[in-house]
Amino acid sequence: MATVTLRINGQPVTVPAGTTLLAAAAQVGVKIPTLCYLKDIGHDVGACRICVVEVAGKEDFVTACNTPAEEGMEVYTNTPAVRASRRMTLEMILSDHHMDCPTCPRNGNCELQALAAQLNVRTVRLSGATRADFPRDDSTPAIIRDPRKCILCQRCITVCKNIQTVAALELQGQGFDALVGPPGNRKLADTLCVQCGQCALVCPTAAITERDDTPLVWAALADPGKHVVVQTAPATHVTIGEAFGLPPGTDITGKMVAALRRLGFDAVFDTNFTADLTIMEEGSELLKRINEGGVLPQLTSCSPGWINFMEHFYPDLLPHVSTCKSPQQMFGALAKTYYAQQKGLKPEDVFVVSVMPCTAKKFEAQRPEMNAASRYWGNPAIGRDVDVVLTSRELIRMLREAGIDFTALPDEDYDELMGVGTGAAQIFGATGGVMEAALRTAYEIATGKTLARIDFEAVRGMEGIKEATVPMNGTKVKVLVAHGLANARALMDKLRAGELKDYHFIEVMACPGGCIGGGGQPIPTDTGRRRSRIDGCYTRDKALKYRKSHENPEIKKLYQDFLGEPLGHRSHQLLHTSYRPRQSLVARD
Repeated sequence: MATVTLRINGQPVTVPAGTTLLAAAAQVGVKIPTLCYLKDIGHDVGACRICVVEVAGKEDFVTACNTPAEEGMEVYTNTPAVRASRRMTLEMILSDHHMDCPTCPRNGNCELQALAAQLNVRTVRLSGATRADFPRDDSTPAIIRDPRKCILCQRCITVCKNIQTVAALELQGQGFDALVGPPGNRKLADTLCVQCGQCALVCPTAAITERDDTPLVWAALADPGKHVVVQTAPATHVTIGEAFGLPPGTDITGKMVAALRRLGFDAVFDTNFTADLTIMEEGSELLKRINEGGVLPQLTSCSPGWINFMEHFYPDLLPHVSTCKSPQQMFGALAKTYYAQQKGLKPEDVFVVSVMPCTAKKFEAQRPEMNAASRYWGNPAIGRDVDVVLTSRELIRMLREAGIDFTALPDEDYDELMGVGTGAAQIFGATGGVMEAALRTAYEIATGKTLARIDFEAVRGMEGIKEATVPMNGTKVKVLVAHGLANARALMDKLRAGELKDYHFIEVMACPGGCIGGGGQPIPTDTGRRRSRIDGCYTRDKALKYRKSHENPEIKKLYQDFLGEPLGHRSHQLLHTSYRPRQSLVARD
């Protein structure tokens, strides 16, 4: 490998050719401040010019994030001129910014705010016009855009275009009139945005955030006429602790259950219960398609951002998508039918809250077809199956607002009836987890044999696309796993071209790393945290009493007392759905 040797602040360093000055400086313990740069998504456009440095022999400063080291370079990162330039640049940004820090949703977790502290900027000597004329876009149920807080770093554009291949955002205009927004200056709801929230996850300020639905939950908890139940998604079990100083991947399930009871929920349940149910239904659907000649490969349907992506870009492939609802929606339908019936509650009094890692779950919950309980009872007053979706970040804000000392809480168990989940359900939080859970159950149902080893390591890990082959009753079941929509697009292009005819099952999660990297998770979410969170999912999997979905005793009771059998009439009535093409938005973009 070719190398170059340079000096940074007088210190010699040898790095591989092509290494940026930013990375080279890090090797000698010099941290150059950045704002727009983000390694995880390959964003190094040098737009903000905070990372400028001096290079001997060059008249102008250069940006360290995208300037490659050269042989013999003399680089200075901390001269009076460099510091003055960074401070002036930051003051110019701040002079145009909507300075409402105390009430901003990113207060205390804002990169712009943190940079001002790091560079010791205590006054802003400039007086720029604010971007007050740019309207706030709250057209979607999941994502809020506030261009007044945008610093034009363009991270959102990069992640949407390069990582998710959606391109719902672009840079428009020039100078002070420059704006990041949807093509054609349309509302976000009128674009092909899939609501995955990866833009919110990388935004350094609060220019893009999740919709805040916490007031709706506080109101329900205060209403004596409501029986408020909550479900917690598997990925949240290993992420929410980060907000309270715990290492990424720490299993906080028991403390979260206790905290939700302290908030006032009448019952605390686990989405892992319906993740197990999803495996029962989706695994049975797969075996039916294999045995009876259905459309293959079957595509998973647990990730609502992925479903939106299919409806927008690949509507011709929708027959491949499993008809199973996501675990969230299965839970909502059962809470207002099975649970209400078992507890003698009026279904219209049951108020269902979800704690999810995902902004697209907010979109999913408001889909018009997601009111199975209302149709089941013939009662429009029941409304949607899931009433409110909170992201991990929203629940964290509620816990702080309530003054709950999270780390001091004891571990508590979920309530009975819909509170038992298996290790198979827990790994839904990681890319490849749904596939592995399905294989654990499908194999044993199809063969009648007990798996000698239930860990399918070939479908684990952060590789973009993974595959495995599993012998099953004389059939070699071939599966694929993808995470991140760019990887999904690569697979769907092959499927459309007829190149995946030999495969049986494909899992796709819209967000990189799966749900542990969802758009509603704690900020920052980076590759290192994703890996730790995935490790946390597998650690919890091994610690649980049951590790296969079909062994879940509450699932057995559910089928015995209410549903009958997988793919039966009542299951189809409550747990399955269909999706529709929304290709017109693609054509307009």
